[in-house]
Amino acid sequence: MKKTTTLLLLLISITSFSQKLTGNELLEKAIQFHDPKGNWETFKGEFFVTMETPKNASRKSTIKINLPEEYFLVKAVRDTIVTEYIIQKGDCSMSINGNINPSEELKNRYNLNCERANMYKNYYTYLYGLPMKLKDDGTIIHPKVERKKFQGKEYLVLKATYNKQVGKDTWYFYFNPKTYAMEVYQFFKEKKDSGEYILLSGLEIINDIKMPKNRAWYYNKNDGYLGTDILISK
Repeated sequence: MKKTTTLLLLLISITSFSQKLTGNELLEKAIQFHDPKGNWETFKGEFFVTMETPKNASRKSTIKINLPEEYFLVKAVRDTIVTEYIIQKGDCSMSINGNINPSEELKNRYNLNCERANMYKNYYTYLYGLPMKLKDDGTIIHPKVERKKFQGKEYLVLKATYNKQVGKDTWYFYFNPKTYAMEVYQFFKEKKDSGEYILLSGLEIINDIKMPKNRAWYYNKNDGYLGTDILISK
């Protein structure tokens, strides 16, 4: 009886605590788990990502990010094609199979352009900078923290929206209620049944930052599998 009472009091305490947590408080606890030394703000490092998709050959990418120097590089290999994009303080350059001055015909054939370079920069710095990136200007952290089940597991859920200049999507971040590790995130677009959810597993430590090792992507609408990003530090 004593053990049952103790367990009940513990569960009530945990539930009460999660209800009192604000969105910003949950975010701070998640950042403390993933980036305990506050290294993301001055991140300078290199990592490697293999993207596996059902109908294509794997794409292996080398990513270099130097936030203080405003430098980003992604070099991707798929089959026999090697593309490289560099952004340095807003200036963009690109190459294909070592050709640093590709013709317009090559650029058009392989969709090489600065818009794509910036897309990769935003993609990798945002996803691998989470949850720290949720402190960026233009991000709106909703104060209410919900406790939800996702695929049979319980999470503390943080909602984030963005100023119009930043984006229109609505994001939900699912954190382990014991460790505050980020284990799932999900976004919805304005259109009904849109968006995707991403299951995170494993951890890779880069510059003392705990980054999710595997990101498996699925459609919200029908749970259709899109692919998996696999991170390694070297």
